[in-house]
Amino acid sequence: MRFLAGIGAFVLGALAALGRIAIFAGQTASHLVRPPFYSREFAQALLNVGYLSLPVIGLTTIFTGGALALQIYAGGSRFNAEAVVPQIVAIGMVRELGPVLVGLMIAARVTSSIAAEIATMKVTEQIDALVTLSTNPMAYLTLPRVLAGVITVPLLTGVGDIIGIMGGWLVATQTLGFNSATYLSNTIDFLQASDIWSSLAKGAVFGFIATLMGCYFGMASGRGAQGVGKATKSSVEAAAVLILAANFLLTGVFFST
Repeated sequence: MRFLAGIGAFVLGALAALGRIAIFAGQTASHLVRPPFYSREFAQALLNVGYLSLPVIGLTTIFTGGALALQIYAGGSRFNAEAVVPQIVAIGMVRELGPVLVGLMIAARVTSSIAAEIATMKVTEQIDALVTLSTNPMAYLTLPRVLAGVITVPLLTGVGDIIGIMGGWLVATQTLGFNSATYLSNTIDFLQASDIWSSLAKGAVFGFIATLMGCYFGMASGRGAQGVGKATKSSVEAAAVLILAANFLLTGVFFST
């Protein structure tokens, strides 16, 4: 009975946490239609979430695309199917690896940064000061960051998809002996519009999850340095798990037969 009670307590705790996150997301979204809107904070969030994430996104996806080409070539050679490298690299990067890798990199870089920043503001009573100045912390801190994530992460996903495919192209043409024009032609002919739109839609959802988790755990952090550290760790863990879970659900929705 203790074992079953432990499972029940875990499930109830998880459901309660999801409920709190859902309420937090609803409160954040409600400020889209309630002024004021802090455009300066939004512009700064666009820079931090989007532009400054490009280097790590580019490096991650180009190496992944190159490694994917090598693996597919090695596996395909067992069945005399080496020619499928461009098609599989393209669909693998656009449908799955591109969005997921971008989402996880954003969780590692942006979610942790947002959680640490907001948690530190809470510890140093800067959030209390905002309330004293009649500034809603949700509108000033949370909404601009979440909105920036929803807008910029799909763009980062598109860039990551392209760079990942180019990584596979570089390896295939420079190492594996593929013809460049044929490789690119096969890639373009194989991809469909639904693959691209699903990738961008995943990016928007992952950007929402990553930034929301940073804001939620930052706002809910405990006092002191230990509270900041715990909030940062929990935010990245939650963002990574939810991104992978959302990827599974979205893949089933987009590509179920």
